[in-house]
Amino acid sequence: MPLPRPPLRLAINGYGRIGRCVLRALHTSPLAERLHVVAINEPADLASMAYLTEFDSTHGRFPGRVDAGADGLRIDGREIRVTHADTPQAVDWADLDIDLLVECSGVYGQRPALQDFLDSGCPRLLLSHPGASADDVDATIITGINEDRLTGEERLVSAGSCTTNAIVPVLDLLDAAFGIDQVLLTTLHSVMNDQPLIDAYHHTDLRRTRSAMQSIIPVSTGLARGVERLLPRLAGRVSAKAIRVPTLNVSAIDLTISTRQPVDRNAINALLRDASQHRLAHLLAYSEAPHASIDFNHDPHSAIVDGSQTRTGGSHLANLFVWFDNEWGFANRMLEVADHWSRRWTDYHL
Repeated sequence: MPLPRPPLRLAINGYGRIGRCVLRALHTSPLAERLHVVAINEPADLASMAYLTEFDSTHGRFPGRVDAGADGLRIDGREIRVTHADTPQAVDWADLDIDLLVECSGVYGQRPALQDFLDSGCPRLLLSHPGASADDVDATIITGINEDRLTGEERLVSAGSCTTNAIVPVLDLLDAAFGIDQVLLTTLHSVMNDQPLIDAYHHTDLRRTRSAMQSIIPVSTGLARGVERLLPRLAGRVSAKAIRVPTLNVSAIDLTISTRQPVDRNAINALLRDASQHRLAHLLAYSEAPHASIDFNHDPHSAIVDGSQTRTGGSHLANLFVWFDNEWGFANRMLEVADHWSRRWTDYHL
């Protein structure tokens, strides 16, 4: 009988929305015995970190005990060391004895900046955002699509984005079944922290200087590029735009495709319903109930297809609507990539 593997020692860099969701999601995850958060680097003070871990306006009260100690947090009695550095080089990652750092600040996307983590003693880095280019990371992994690509030799891996995790599995299914000729994506995304509550000098994008809670605001997006990286057979066929909407959480993608094979509403819905029940059961959900976005707050799936909104125009044009919790669903995918990657590098070194 093989010996049980010791828990993976995780650190989190950047303890904002995604960083806290990663810790919270792990607390109730089946992976909780396999992955342990042992360190956090976050410039904020410990008292604020403890408070925002325990109380969350979006996901509710933490289902455990949270305390601030002398030099870290205690979660149900388990110690988590906290540092307050502003740069990767200011943390002695080797001294923390970690196996993997989950980078959740969103600040670092280019390989030279990511290399600073590795040069400061971090053994491996998992990004909560895409690399600035495909060459800036060793792999971009979307659960259900390409996790088997991991070899264990990688040191810089991205888990993509909440939107690529939501839409790439759907596009993969549709393309395999019907052949996609063109894709148009419109993301309706909840507000983010690069937007102000009231008009302010907050961003070089002038639209993002406007009050997040008073307007629907178009913003730039790299979603088309991200989709084409992950599904290169669709290269040159994907266009995307993004709109921020004044809600705290849960986003949606309005998807329009033209297909090579004839399609109809029933065939599309049957395909996605079947995938939600079998091949992609823990990643993809399907519903035809009369939903509003709040119904999917704290939903762990990558995407929920709203079959009631599926439409076709003629025999080669289809429009779909896909919901996703842009925080909780993505945090769960981060944990799954960390676990799958760790198994590959453990096997590699054995």
